[in-house]
Amino acid sequence: MELFFSRDIDGSVCRLDADESAHCVKVLRHREGDDIHVIDGEGTLYTCRILSASPKEVEAQVTGVERDWGAHPYRLRMAVCPTKNSDRYEWFAEKATEFGLDVITPVIGDHSERKVFKTDRLKRILLSASKQSLKGAVPQVDEPLPLRDLIKSHSDSSCLKLICCCYEGEEKRVSIEEALKAFEKPVYEHGKGWHYSEEMATAGIPEIVILIGPEGDFSREEVELAVECGFRPVHLGPSRLRTETAALAAVAAVYFHYCGEKGI
Repeated sequence: MELFFSRDIDGSVCRLDADESAHCVKVLRHREGDDIHVIDGEGTLYTCRILSASPKEVEAQVTGVERDWGAHPYRLRMAVCPTKNSDRYEWFAEKATEFGLDVITPVIGDHSERKVFKTDRLKRILLSASKQSLKGAVPQVDEPLPLRDLIKSHSDSSCLKLICCCYEGEEKRVSIEEALKAFEKPVYEHGKGWHYSEEMATAGIPEIVILIGPEGDFSREEVELAVECGFRPVHLGPSRLRTETAALAAVAAVYFHYCGEKGI
């Protein structure tokens, strides 16, 4: 299935930019009257019929609309410290998109070796990965920010907040799967019976934030601050994983927890 990307869709007409148009006309040889599929990056798939096949701007009539195309039943933000080798971070981001996530936030921690991170190239990689894995939504990429700022900004959030770390503090680490199961566990209240937590009932789908540290892990102070702000320490098993491997393992754990038995 060939997919194109456009944000220039007014409901009845879709226009591709110069790069997408050139690929459509020069590479794939599409002409007037051909049907193509276009994603808007927000989760919608459009079926369109080409009206004008210019290599500089393809214009097409929208003939079908499918909302939440390729969507996953959760919202996941991965706050991951940039790796020393930027290629490794890009690898994680590409593969994580194929599984399914919503936001990637590069965070700078006490032990981070890379303090500067550019997001433009990463955004292009995520667009390509979204097309390849048949998803209508392209994950958001935030500009880098200090880890402590990210932690504090979620102090009042009711979502599931996890920090993958090696440090074992007063609050013992649990497996990420155990933390995911606990978040979904229904509670019993007199007059209401068994039901999911209020935040899940309000949100409609689970919202999850996962922190992944740099080479050398988080500092003790960072983990303690995260725990104070409601983050639960978790581990990913007995193996010691690289930053990008740990991040992808966490994304995969969420994906299989919510989608594995559903055949999505």
